[in-house]
Amino acid sequence: MALRKQTFIQGAMILLAAGLLNRLLGFVPRIVLPRMIGAEGVGLIQLVYPFMIVLLTLIAGGIPLAVAKLVAESEAKGDQVAIRRIVRGSVSLALSMSLIAVAACLGLAKWIASYVMTDPRVQTAFLAMLPILPLVAVSSVWRGYFQGKMNMIPTAFSQTAETLVRIALSLIFAWMLLPNGLEWAAAGAVLGMVAGEVAGLLVLWIQLIRERPSRPPSYAEANPNLSRSQDKKLMRQMLAIAAPVTGSKMIGSLSYLLESILTARSLAIAGIVPAIATAQYGALQGMVIPLLLLPGALTYSLAVSLVPALSEAASRGDWATIHVRLHQSMRLAVVSGAPFIVLMGLLAEPLCTLLYGDGSMAGMLRWMAPIAVFLYMQAPLQAALQALNRPGTALFNTFAGAAIKIILIIQLATRPEFGIYGAVIAIAVNMALVTLLHWISVARLTGFRMQSLDFLKVTVAMIIMSAVALWIWNRHWLNVGAADMLTASIASVIVYLLLLIALKLIDRHDVARIPIVGKLFGPTKPT
Repeated sequence: MALRKQTFIQGAMILLAAGLLNRLLGFVPRIVLPRMIGAEGVGLIQLVYPFMIVLLTLIAGGIPLAVAKLVAESEAKGDQVAIRRIVRGSVSLALSMSLIAVAACLGLAKWIASYVMTDPRVQTAFLAMLPILPLVAVSSVWRGYFQGKMNMIPTAFSQTAETLVRIALSLIFAWMLLPNGLEWAAAGAVLGMVAGEVAGLLVLWIQLIRERPSRPPSYAEANPNLSRSQDKKLMRQMLAIAAPVTGSKMIGSLSYLLESILTARSLAIAGIVPAIATAQYGALQGMVIPLLLLPGALTYSLAVSLVPALSEAASRGDWATIHVRLHQSMRLAVVSGAPFIVLMGLLAEPLCTLLYGDGSMAGMLRWMAPIAVFLYMQAPLQAALQALNRPGTALFNTFAGAAIKIILIIQLATRPEFGIYGAVIAIAVNMALVTLLHWISVARLTGFRMQSLDFLKVTVAMIIMSAVALWIWNRHWLNVGAADMLTASIASVIVYLLLLIALKLIDRHDVARIPIVGKLFGPTKPT
């Protein structure tokens, strides 16, 4: 069965739907797991994450994007042989790296658990995590292949299957192994993650089998010397793209690790009791940041769809299309993120109380919400730099932002008058700085200019939406906090959407590009 190729916007919307579903489902274990195994058990799981993220970044950080880019370029040329070589070589490379990492971790597991993660009890969960490495190595290549083919449906289905299986089995395994101790319960939760990766990989494999055509061997494949030469050339291209992307993501991973260490020490210098400092940082990273990242499902989908779309246009030298794609992605990032910013800023306290049973972190959410617009624009801009063969520029911008963030944490969080808000300011500055650097880089490279009128229209819509939300919330018609907040949110979002239509920020053609829903509005031209 042949692949069904989607337009840029359709692909983004497919990934958006899957991303939103997965992010919403992701809150389930955040609420249920602590009640099952307690804060200590969750802490054991959290100790595994930083090391796992570093390993996954090394193995598959830049491979999906590199595969998507090279596949899109080869697809534009109609070179199916090159596509097969790209996928085959990438799987071999990623799988080899993952198996080497697994072997090293098996040999050093006890030392890593005791000295790197500082708690020997983590060893069981750490060993349970290792199968994730080869699974992600293969799935990352296959996802990159489908994205390069401009078919986002397999990726969306794979992500959803992974999320559903991970949530269900993490909770089940943790409950089953809890009688053996907290370390085994934590390992059970990690085994649920492994099962989720298996489910996601199976979905991709089934789709890959369905679309694989029967074919005779090509001339190049029948001549091993020529084939090996071309494989080496493709692998050099692959590494040239993937290495800077991996480096950029590695900076983020290491920056996060340093951030956690330095924030705790800075708060101690500021005179804050360690237990309170840990709780404050946990609220920031475990509660506030996930809420800010919720609208990031769209920016992720835009970024994934943007890479092959821009790569294909760049291979033809079609700068007009590049400008259109950039404008579409930036406009959608701002338009979709704006209502979240309004609601998180205005209704921070009832929102945190409803979700977490604690409104103490509402101040942090209220301060960071307006800065989140930079976060939503960042992913499409970074994807544009990578698609246009400027991954090194994205790497430098990310490194500059991380360095400034670390410096500001040390300078501000150590002062008693700032405390945890020093870290909040540092993270906010990092979001804005990296986005602005990306924007300047893309503008210099392509001559792209965002239409300022669009920003003005979105600002007007946000102001009116804010007034509606506050007016309804202050009435307290239902006298139930959650119900009043939900009423204010829904009503204000409806007003916001109507304003988008009235201000011509979206029209029936934009809606018509959305899968399933778009059929109600008739066919539209591919974009």
